Parts: sequence; C-alpha cells; structure tokens
Amino acid sequence: MPWTRNQMAARAAQELRDGMYVNLGIGIPTLVANYIPEGISVTLQSENGMLGMGPFPYEGEEDPDLINAGKQTITELPHSAYFDSATSFAMIRGGKIAMAILGAMEVSEEGDLANWMIPGKLVKGMGGAMDLVAGVGRVVVVMDHTNKAGESKLLRRCTLPLTGKGVVDRIITNLGVLDVVEGGLRIVECAPDVTDADIRAATEARIVD
Repeated sequence: MPWTRNQMAARAAQELRDGMYVNLGIGIPTLVANYIPEGISVTLQSENGMLGMGPFPYEGEEDPDLINAGKQTITELPHSAYFDSATSFAMIRGGKIAMAILGAMEVSEEGDLANWMIPGKLVKGMGGAMDLVAGVGRVVVVMDHTNKAGESKLLRRCTLPLTGKGVVDRIITNLGVLDVVEGGLRIVECAPDVTDADIRAATEARIVD
C-alpha cells in the first residue's frame, strides 16, 4: 500500500540527525515537523526569518503573525530566534544548514530538481529553493511518484525549468525511497506491499541495482 502524505513525512523525519539545522520546504515537507523522532533534537529554519520552528498549532491556537515561508501558521519554541531574510539567506548560502527537505514536481535520474514553476501558470516567485539546493549539505525530496495522469515524475530528464542541477541526494515518494547514484536511481526501500517491480514500472528514470 502506498504511503499517505503523513506517512511520507514521517519517513522523511527519519532522515533527521541529532543537532542538525534543517530547512523544510512547502507542501508535504512542512508535515515533517510533527514527526521528529523521540530523542532527536533538530533546529528547523524558515527562510522568511525564523530559527527554531515548532510544529503546527492546534485549531484555535493559531497566531496569524507567526508563519513559515509557505504562509502557514506555525508555533514558536522557547529557543526560537527571529531575523531578517538577508540573515536567513546568509545562513543558507554560508553552508550553515545541514539539510533541506523539499517538495518537487520533477526529479531527473541525475538528481536535477524542478520544483518552482510550470510554464504558463501563475507563480508567486521562485522563493528560496535555488539558494537552498546550492547551499545546504544534503537535499531530500518528498513527492508523489506519479502525477494525476499516472505519469512518472522521476524522469530521464526534467521537462520543467530547473531549480538546480545534480542537487538531489534522496527521493521519498508514496511508493518508496530512492537514492541518486552514478548511472541513475537506486531503490533503497519500498512502501508496505509495494514491490521493486511496482517502483520500476512507475519510474521513467533509469533504476540501477
């Protein structure tokens, strides 16, 4: 059975290591904050100017002035710090953020990432994704394996405008976990009742053993 959005976020949370500074992208990655493993202390960074981001608030406890980069209401922690966007991006560009967990529309077999626009559709802007993929130590993508038409989003080559070339390290989809390696993608883990053959059939990119 394929993973749900929450199960994908929980699996992505297993990538966290104690002491990490981590940036969570818009979409499914924001849910990772609710699944940080017990005993793991990580500091979540939001590029709009917050370090030490807490989980989503309970209904009725939202503070409209406290939002993440995706304009979702969040919570603060006792050690939360606030600063301007210039300082935030100095952290990212200076290599201070260990990992980014991002969403994507397409990923190529070489680790190219497309996650900021679809030509012809209205977009608010590229956001901080281009800086993130260039500045962080590790990039983990969380995404659906196929689009609504059932077509693979893991491709030989991306067709959408790129966010970065060769930047993705690991991909977590509703079908499983794949790493970007020399020659293509390697299956690391399958979702429950999903087989290697299922993942291969749903993937346009080359799968290597």
